[in-house]
Amino acid sequence: MRTGHAVESYDRLIALSTNPVTWAWTAVLLAGLVMLPLMLSGPMLAMMTSVLIAAVGAIGLNVLTGTTGLISLGQSGFLAVGAYACGLLIRDLSVPAVLAIPLAGLITGLASLLIGIPTLRLKGLYLAITTLAASFIIIHIIKHAAALTGGPFGLRIPQVTVLGLPIGNGPGMYYIALTAVVLVVLFVNNLMRSRSGRAWVAIREHDIAARSMGIDIARYKLLAFFVSSTIVGIAGALMALQLRFITADVFGLFLSIEALAMLLVGGVGSVAGAVLGAVFIVFLPEMARALLALFTSAGETGSALVFEIRIVVTGALIILMLRLEPDGLMGLWRKTKRYWLQWPLPV
Repeated sequence: MRTGHAVESYDRLIALSTNPVTWAWTAVLLAGLVMLPLMLSGPMLAMMTSVLIAAVGAIGLNVLTGTTGLISLGQSGFLAVGAYACGLLIRDLSVPAVLAIPLAGLITGLASLLIGIPTLRLKGLYLAITTLAASFIIIHIIKHAAALTGGPFGLRIPQVTVLGLPIGNGPGMYYIALTAVVLVVLFVNNLMRSRSGRAWVAIREHDIAARSMGIDIARYKLLAFFVSSTIVGIAGALMALQLRFITADVFGLFLSIEALAMLLVGGVGSVAGAVLGAVFIVFLPEMARALLALFTSAGETGSALVFEIRIVVTGALIILMLRLEPDGLMGLWRKTKRYWLQWPLPV
């Protein structure tokens, strides 16, 4: 039966992984993702781009909710800030897309401090309601600031290129989103091994005990708000570049519910779980369409029903995961791996 190995140095303790097999599989996965546009095109490539963008947003929410334990229902508002900031930087200031994306994230992170500072003493349901109210306020401002955002008429983003590749639903947008995912995953995984990451986990587990150990609760909560919202703002900027036309109606409450669903399905507190949850939730309409095609002969009507029942299916999925597997897909993976590592004497 396999056992663990003693860690003999601090460098190995904070390493992303000391297992060469893990690095080998990671290289294979990255190579496959890089080659994907050669095998897919059209709607499927656009959907894979949406998966990557959703993964960035889910990782951002995971920093706040999964790692720090602060429940937020305002992610749709932060997505909107990032999307409109990116669109305005490109349209009005002619900022290159490569710079507009991180700048939009930074603007979103700074805007989140306006919400984070008044809510430092809140947690649980009270914090969730406060962030939800903040999201409504953001959407209301966007709708009524017509001179800047276009109001109900929306904001159209001009065609831009990065390294000669046009940004839209083609390979150019896919590679931009893939680069963002890789950078965000590396950043968050390294951050989790830092003093800040350990402080966030301590706050999540028991904030009173964390304070007694000398952790500045207010400082690290604000930092969690800033980092999470910055990453979510980058996801919003990527959404804007992919859609090229955005309105406030795109950023409804259901986006926040979907983001939480991604964490619950994939595994709360895990970066890999957030990515897995994003893949599952984005492909959920396609899976629903396939099921309808098997059990009905509705044709076009059945295809339209997929999007009408999307909210119901997502809600049912959240209930099932909370009831049957609270640790999500990552929990199932850990149980399966533990079973085979300890076979033939599984416990």
